[in-house]
Amino acid sequence: MNVPIDADLAANQTVVVAVDGTSGSGKSSTCRAVADRLGLRYLDTGAQYRAITWWMLDNGVDVHDAVAVAAAALTPVLVSGTDPLDPTITIDGVDVSVEIRSDAVNGAVSPVSTVPEVRARLVDLQREIVGAGGIVVEGRDIGSVVWPEAEVKIYLTADPAARAARRALEAGGADVAATQESLLARDKIDSGRAVAPLTMADGAIHVDSTDLTLDEVVDLVVGLVMERV
Repeated sequence: MNVPIDADLAANQTVVVAVDGTSGSGKSSTCRAVADRLGLRYLDTGAQYRAITWWMLDNGVDVHDAVAVAAAALTPVLVSGTDPLDPTITIDGVDVSVEIRSDAVNGAVSPVSTVPEVRARLVDLQREIVGAGGIVVEGRDIGSVVWPEAEVKIYLTADPAARAARRALEAGGADVAATQESLLARDKIDSGRAVAPLTMADGAIHVDSTDLTLDEVVDLVVGLVMERV
């Protein structure tokens, strides 16, 4: 059952909701639904890293060469839409919302994301978009690095098997075991990188979505936001 929302309160919020967590834990679906319910903007920072990765691949940059990636990090023009019902993302004016979900990008986004120059460029952009607030932001380092002063910080996780099953279903029936192996490998890279590793931010509330439906997670997060504002 949906939590009742005061429309006037929701429309005038300057709140920042920071949602970090592991791959496949339901961050995107949760954040988009929460933003829509509360009348807030939405930002998928992971899509930004994917977009930069797609550009590197499309322009022949060796994604495993950190020096080459760093040298090219400032070149592409990246624009993120913040409508939770239609979160567009473009590179140099080209809509890449479909292309960034390809297997090629999946396999290359981790090494690109670990390059400090890439992270610095995108963190600056993310802070600019957050601006005066009124937004739900998802990623790996939102509550710890991008916006530590967020009024609401969530750390969303799920059991690896549940995450793999969800991600495989999204991919149209991909091999669950292989998907789980890929997710765990991504977790290891994200948690172990030197710059802005995946971690639960100080003051964050841990939400385990393993045994919860999407509606239940959304209700929980909406309730937390309404308590804080």
